[in-house]
Formats: sequence, C-alpha cells, structure tokens
Amino acid sequence: METFAEYILSEKDYIKKMEIVYYLKKRNNIFFDNSVIFKTELARMFIDDMNLEVDKNTIITACLLFSCKKEENTNDIEKIRNYAKEGAKYLATLGFDERFCRICEQVNRYSKSTPREPEADILELVDNFGGMLLNRPERKGFPVDEALVLLEYRNLKNKDNKYLERFKEFVHIAEGIAV
Repeated sequence: METFAEYILSEKDYIKKMEIVYYLKKRNNIFFDNSVIFKTELARMFIDDMNLEVDKNTIITACLLFSCKKEENTNDIEKIRNYAKEGAKYLATLGFDERFCRICEQVNRYSKSTPREPEADILELVDNFGGMLLNRPERKGFPVDEALVLLEYRNLKNKDNKYLERFKEFVHIAEGIAV
C-alpha cells in the first residue's frame, strides 16, 4: 500500500501537489494558507532562475509541508520554536524518510539539528524572506530591499547558509537591481 509520502513525492505537477496538500489540510487540519503557496513559489523561482542543482521535487514538497504543525496567530514562543520539529514528527507518520523530515525540521535553527541539509538552507531563506514580505496582523510587510538586509544582517547573522549569496543575487535579478 502506498504511503502519503510516496503519493505526493511521485506527483510531479506543481499545482496537483498543492491540491494534495489542500485536501490534507481539510482532512487532517494541518497549516496550509496563502503564505505557504507564496513561499513555495519563491523557492520554485529561486531554483529555476538560478539553475540550482538540487532535488526540486523534494524542496517543493518540503515547502508545502514544513509548516504543517504551525499555529496561526500565536504569540507562544515555545509553539513558534517547536512547530518545525513537531511537523517533522508528523511527516514521519505519513511515511516520509528521516532525511526529508530533517530538511523540514531544519527550516529554522531552533532544534539545533545537525548536520544541516543543503535543502534546509533553501527553505530557511524562503521562509524568512517570504515571511518578511508578507503583511501580518502586527505589522505590514517589509519592502524587498529592507527584507533582504534584515535577512542577511539580523535573521542569518553569524549563520552559515549555503545559498545566501545566490539568493541575494536572485532577489537583485528579480527586482531588476544592478548587482
């Protein structure tokens, strides 16, 4: 019998993958909203535009699912710190392998999971940057240039992210800014 993990990973069509996650949300009450779609599209564009040699299918699927246990509008710092780890545990119950779950858990650095997977660095970038661009109840979204500065000098300060320089280049190209 096919697991959910095998089912969604075998689906190569981007839109159909999103539909699968949408129905998983309806059935199992996972977190899935427009911010997830936005960040997934950002990851897809980054991979395609920069010709990154990574497993695009794994990253797109992870983008759609890493925040599955995130709670909307919570101020509870422990829930914020643990949603990726809890999500990884949940994804394991759906048949995802240890590496895929580790990629999802490493979207943020709260779990201190090491060694870091390269794909997790891409998730970290799109989650942080995409999150800063979006409006939230407590603040308006940041302009692109400000979000990029905050990403590099606040969120990822003293952090080794394998794709940061390529991501900055991608943003500058996408925004038409001279590099």
